[in-house]
Amino acid sequence: MLKVTEIAFSCYPVTDMARARKFYEDVLGLKATMAHGEPGGMQWTEYEIANGTFSIGAGAPGWKPTSDGCVVSLEVEDFDAAIAHLKANGVKFKMEPFPTPVCHMAFIFDPDGSTICIHKRHPGHH
Repeated sequence: MLKVTEIAFSCYPVTDMARARKFYEDVLGLKATMAHGEPGGMQWTEYEIANGTFSIGAGAPGWKPTSDGCVVSLEVEDFDAAIAHLKANGVKFKMEPFPTPVCHMAFIFDPDGSTICIHKRHPGHH
């Protein structure tokens, strides 16, 4: 029987690594912890976030960005400030901010059209 112990990493395909890194690092504030590969070939960049890893990859045949696949949700310290920052940077929203019983969230697009959730849990929710 398979026993999953954690999510090792999540990865989004991108078409232009330099453009994607500018968005993920300059707009979302992520810090690259590993980058591998050369333009025109397979490329991979990792971002360590708490106990997990988010990555972006380019150059794999048949691996294309999509707005309809699984969504990475990024927990933020200050939801309102994060939304204001994204809007000030011209980020396109798929779904404007909205509350749920356990959180606030909004969905944005990265430069390739993949969907990212900006998320803030209400106190007492995990």
